[in-house]
Amino acid sequence: MSLLKVTEQESNHQHLEQKPIGEILYLINQEDGIVPLAVSKCIPSIQLFVEALVPRIQRGGRLFYIGAGTSGRLGILDASECPPTFGVSHDLVNGIIAGGDLAIRKAVEFAEDDMDQAWKDLKTFYIDELDTVVGIAASGTTPYVIGGLKSCQENKISTACICCNEGSPIAAFADHKIECIVGPEFVTGSTRMKSGTAQKLILNMISTSLMISIGRVKGNRMVDMQLTNEKLVERGIRMIQLECNINYDTAKELLVKYKSVRKVLTEIEGNKVKSI
Repeated sequence: MSLLKVTEQESNHQHLEQKPIGEILYLINQEDGIVPLAVSKCIPSIQLFVEALVPRIQRGGRLFYIGAGTSGRLGILDASECPPTFGVSHDLVNGIIAGGDLAIRKAVEFAEDDMDQAWKDLKTFYIDELDTVVGIAASGTTPYVIGGLKSCQENKISTACICCNEGSPIAAFADHKIECIVGPEFVTGSTRMKSGTAQKLILNMISTSLMISIGRVKGNRMVDMQLTNEKLVERGIRMIQLECNINYDTAKELLVKYKSVRKVLTEIEGNKVKSI
């Protein structure tokens, strides 16, 4: 029996080309409102996954996302934002897309249909039993992801999936199943819309809760963020001002000296900073 794909079902809206732009925008927004409610139902599954993930990361493991098309790009986006936001190494969270880096910008024909390629891609990272692999596929039927998760399980590597259909093939090879059912897309089958939004929200939740759990946030602030532009430097200065109740110029001089918000706060808390 073939999988009934909610992600491929007919849109709830007909004759889109006949509608005025204002109505199209309103209806898209109305459909998008379904997404956070669907994600909220997944919180218990997300919680179980992150609770299992944290100790693996603390023991030296890494997190990998694998996917094709929009799903692969969302994994790469989440992974690429972890180092500048939380100051972790670039190899802690990794995004891999079917078709390689070219597929980030352009579709690579039939790349997602290769059952063996994801495992080959993962092996280039010398993946081992401490690592965790999350397969992302709106349909839950992408061969690239199915094959990758299957090979991971065969090699005793922890797996999870993020998909938008229940009982999908990728879920069969996932130790942790995150199935977020958002219903038919506004444009039939266009899973870059509601399904993609749901995947992005879930990835935000996974990576952020992970980083908080491993100590990469203090209070509610990104104290380990990389100071790679003026906006982030200014944000760092404000953090130090608020945390230490000091003026702008002093906070700036401390940040210039120690080059890290966390280091400034650590030095101040230890009373090692002399007045400037």
